Amino acid sequence: MTKHLKIKKGDQVIVLSGKDRGKKGKVLRVDRKSGKVLVERINMIKRHTRPNPAKGQTGGIVEREAPIAVCKVALVSPEGGRGTRVGYKFLEDGRKVRYAKADGAILDQ
Repeated sequence: MTKHLKIKKGDQVIVLSGKDRGKKGKVLRVDRKSGKVLVERINMIKRHTRPNPAKGQTGGIVEREAPIAVCKVALVSPEGGRGTRVGYKFLEDGRKVRYAKADGAILDQ
């Protein structure tokens, strides 16, 4: 089942709970099926990899981002700079846009 998520790729988010609480980052990928997002430099894990000469990979311990649940992040308002909920409204020209409920800033350009 796919979920309708109000957070999109490229959005600036803040982590609400967990080990990275309070950190901000940019959304790299959104998985609508599982309801998770991949945020830049958030929820870092260490992955032990084998060398693969065919792909030109060297072995070792690689640090990379792991997905985090979308309920644990909030969108950062461009004007307020803090976490906010997201709403939808229609502009005068008929476009449907996202807006920050905390201060009314338009998120989509």
